[in-house]
Amino acid sequence: MNKALVLFSGGQDSGTCLPWALSHFDHVETIGFHYGQRHDVEMTTRERLRRDILKVFPKWAAKAGPDHIINLQALGEMSETSLTREREITLNEEGLPTTFVPGRNLIFLNFAAALGYRRGITRLVGGMCEADFSGYPDCRKETLDAAMTSISLGLDGDYKLETPLMFLDKAGAWALAHELGGEALIEIILEQSHSCYLGVRETRYDWGYGCGSCPACALRREGWADYAAKRSG
Repeated sequence: MNKALVLFSGGQDSGTCLPWALSHFDHVETIGFHYGQRHDVEMTTRERLRRDILKVFPKWAAKAGPDHIINLQALGEMSETSLTREREITLNEEGLPTTFVPGRNLIFLNFAAALGYRRGITRLVGGMCEADFSGYPDCRKETLDAAMTSISLGLDGDYKLETPLMFLDKAGAWALAHELGGEALIEIILEQSHSCYLGVRETRYDWGYGCGSCPACALRREGWADYAAKRSG
């Protein structure tokens, strides 16, 4: 059976990658990571996002396997970042956003592959994006390719990472979501996904919920505006 394991945080990107995987594979499981993130609300919203996608699209529900949650609290405990502490979001001395959690994607991939090894899944799917990756070096294709080479050697298998959003901006991600599931999928992602770094969900904007001011909200707002302009034009 053609299987995949989606790294599913519950944000816009992974909310697009799950339908993509369900459109390309026969059996799809999801994995989420609890690492003491400041926006821990994503651990709840991801469940609703996954539920609604499978409810509205029965053809995909038939392909869906279990959801897995991995406890990585140690990552949050050792990370002095704006995603794991009540710190202002700025740039650090290296010019990277303080939301950068060192090693996060590399650790996620290793744990996902280890789970995949047990589940008989060698294809991982992630929402990493080089076109608008906020300066995170562990979102670059060359970084991810090197990590997967190491994983394949270490697990003695042919492990691959699919990144359907790698060279898309946020507007392109919205367009892909529409291509996969039309307005129904767009509405689910708007209503149930969470990207705000501060974990705020009190206000729904036209682009979804968030504080409206953090870098993640700004990126999502600008991407939605670009997508909406292209769609109306």
